[in-house]
Amino acid sequence: MTTTNSPTAATGTAQPTIAELLRDSGPRPDRPSSMSAALSFGWRALLKIKHVPEQLFDVTMFPVMFTLMFTFLFGGALAGSTSAYIQFLLPGILVQTVVMITMYTGLTLNKDIEKGVFDRFRSLPIWRPAPLVGALLGDVVRYTLASTIVLVLGLALGFRPAGGVLGVLASVALLLAFSFCVSWVWTMFALMLRSETAVMSVSMLVLFPLTFASNIFVDPTTMPGWLQAFVSVNPVSHLVTTLRGFADGVLETDALMWTGIWSVGLLAVFGPITMRLYNAK
Repeated sequence: MTTTNSPTAATGTAQPTIAELLRDSGPRPDRPSSMSAALSFGWRALLKIKHVPEQLFDVTMFPVMFTLMFTFLFGGALAGSTSAYIQFLLPGILVQTVVMITMYTGLTLNKDIEKGVFDRFRSLPIWRPAPLVGALLGDVVRYTLASTIVLVLGLALGFRPAGGVLGVLASVALLLAFSFCVSWVWTMFALMLRSETAVMSVSMLVLFPLTFASNIFVDPTTMPGWLQAFVSVNPVSHLVTTLRGFADGVLETDALMWTGIWSVGLLAVFGPITMRLYNAK
């Protein structure tokens, strides 16, 4: 029996260890900033849309369906003509469309959690909320696309905002900020509930009363007193009133103030709860 010596043994040199290789590879790169990490995960969310374009179905078909359906169903009965009703309806439909699709943030997040992706993210040396914030920032792009579709279709149907371009831009900016804050609610549900079906069911249970029991479709003065009381404190109603003011070139100070209060309140309450669940899950 013969023994063959390895090259290392023959030359008398030892192979470097992993620790030595890492030490000799140069200085450790700087830890990414909070914004850099969040934007990276936001880009990841957009890349997922690139590879699965069916995810854009909710932000392309739903806006078109909602705008056409409610305009031609209610326009003649409530305002006498669709061209007259679209002036009242479009800011409300814009709010309903974007607020309704915020629930898909929770659905997507719940799916990633079930796959174990977020377990890997939590092991990375990054800002802890970055995966959640990045996913929400990526969804802001989807909200912007849905808003653009509604506005373009509204203009084709006869919507003419007296507030001009500035009024429209202010409306979209406020809507995106409000939707970003609302998305934290569905993010919390995604961490609490164990399936996509459960997240969707709870989200719809919350969204339907908020959107339909509001001033989106009709003037609240035509409603019963008990329903008017709910509509008057509904955050969606405050947002719609503010957007209608922007479209008309008027600043609805009270509605804008309440919209800001609701946005900050949602973020302040559900943001920490979501992060507590994320750290403990």
